[in-house]
Amino acid sequence: MECGGDGGSAWCFLPGLSPQGSLVFLVSGLAVLGYAAALSAQPTYQGVVRAVCGAAVGKLCEVCFLLNLFMISVALLRVVGDQLEKLCDSLYLNGTLSGAPQLPPWYVDQRFTLSALCVLVIFPLSVPREIGFQKYSSILGTLAACYLTLVIILKYYLQAESLSLNEPPQPSRSSSWTSIFSVIPTICFGFQCHEACVAIYSSMRNQSFSHWVAVSVLSMLICLLIYSLTGLYGYLTFGEAVASDVLMSYPGNDPVVIIARLLFGVSIVTIYPIVVLLGRSVVKDLWATPKRGAVAVSEAHERCSRVALTVTWMAATLGIALFVPDIGKVIELIGGISAFFIFIFPGLCLVCMTGTRSLGPRKRAALIAWGVLSVLGGAFVCGQSAALAVLGLLR
Repeated sequence: MECGGDGGSAWCFLPGLSPQGSLVFLVSGLAVLGYAAALSAQPTYQGVVRAVCGAAVGKLCEVCFLLNLFMISVALLRVVGDQLEKLCDSLYLNGTLSGAPQLPPWYVDQRFTLSALCVLVIFPLSVPREIGFQKYSSILGTLAACYLTLVIILKYYLQAESLSLNEPPQPSRSSSWTSIFSVIPTICFGFQCHEACVAIYSSMRNQSFSHWVAVSVLSMLICLLIYSLTGLYGYLTFGEAVASDVLMSYPGNDPVVIIARLLFGVSIVTIYPIVVLLGRSVVKDLWATPKRGAVAVSEAHERCSRVALTVTWMAATLGIALFVPDIGKVIELIGGISAFFIFIFPGLCLVCMTGTRSLGPRKRAALIAWGVLSVLGGAFVCGQSAALAVLGLLR
């Protein structure tokens, strides 16, 4: 859960303002992508964009998609690593009876624990070809997120003396309006599900447009409620001192927080295999596009290539995640790249589909205007995120 740090803290304190305004674009993008998937009969995001917008835009989508999924994988492993570090600290007494410091054993080192988790748990979940089985683990992840929100709310009202504040934090009026724009990349990162929505739509039994829109709206409202409550009460508890990962602000020896860390780690572990599956599909599309006339590969060859891609993807993301010092910088970059998939590509799809359908002049003009607005909004978010990332590195 991202909460805090300059603009992030302002968003946490005023959670309903910016996320609710973005919700219209988020749901609109999901609706457009679902309709485009039904129209093009493509099972992947990049396939839909290529079929609707043309080969050139499809190739740009594949490159951006691959980069975005890779960075998301790094961020997910970085978050899991932070929780493992806190869990190991809570389970190991760092010191002797005399109080002299003692180096922790090798098996509680984050590099070992995160690597072991990837090999023993995340890798077996990431190898399967389909994501249909993930609906069961995703339910567990949703329940874990709800528990985390409940813990943060209860901790605010029943907080220990060591966490209590003399007076509640006050938002900064001088930077409130600029903070709304500065946290848009973080909001994009938190609400991004567009990359997986085409694959999810293709796996649904009921693929009617009205059903898809209802599922999209309900999902976004649930995310909005969970994120807003978590951000609000996390900021009210710690003020400007809140960590980017709000759970890192709590002590490591609290049993309730330990359970929250475990469940939060479970929820992240259920997301990573979906990202890997999408990444494999993009790599295969990039590899197979020049060879459209090639015959279908055998089952054994497909299985070997799938395992090899999964191992390579996991090894690369794990290696980077172990050396990333601050997850906030990664999220800023991912949020900007996510603007392509939340705003720009859905807007382009809407404009291209409008040109091929028989519509009235007013309806056609309204849809084209909305598509152009979505593209311009995405370009603004992407440019702003890139500027923030560069400024952060210069500092």
